[in-house]
Amino acid sequence: MLEKFYPNEYLDSAYEIEYDRLYEEGYRGIIFDVDNTLVPHGAPADQRAKELFTHLKELGYQCCLLSNNKEPRVKMFNDQVQVQYIFKAGKPKASGYRRAMELMGTNQDNTLFVGDQIFTDVYGANCAGIRTVLTKPIHPKEEIQIVLKRYLERIVLFFYQRRK
Repeated sequence: MLEKFYPNEYLDSAYEIEYDRLYEEGYRGIIFDVDNTLVPHGAPADQRAKELFTHLKELGYQCCLLSNNKEPRVKMFNDQVQVQYIFKAGKPKASGYRRAMELMGTNQDNTLFVGDQIFTDVYGANCAGIRTVLTKPIHPKEEIQIVLKRYLERIVLFFYQRRK
């Protein structure tokens, strides 16, 4: 019953994913959530994020930011990393993920999604048929509605980790 909420992988950080290996396996597109996945909520791209996107582009990846935030927030981050982006994406609806793949020229089989929330990020990507990587939030400070969802996420993660 909870399987639609389970990620394919659960890691500490988006910065520890083996992107080189995944490229060798045939992945060509990566869709990223921004806030608390790549930087703390509301923060601009930091040096680590800039270096990650430079490396991903050098490998040959297409990348797209997929955020439920408004355009000024997403654009502020994207100005530093220069990839495709979709704001007010309506996650967890699968249509945003499909649009991101369309922008990148990728498909379900060669696209990866990276995000920090189960009920929006992972669930939506799973519904779109994309491989998912759930990361731990970068920073503990979050909006109240996210804090409340984190309690429910712990239940899902308990069963996910028990299954592993």
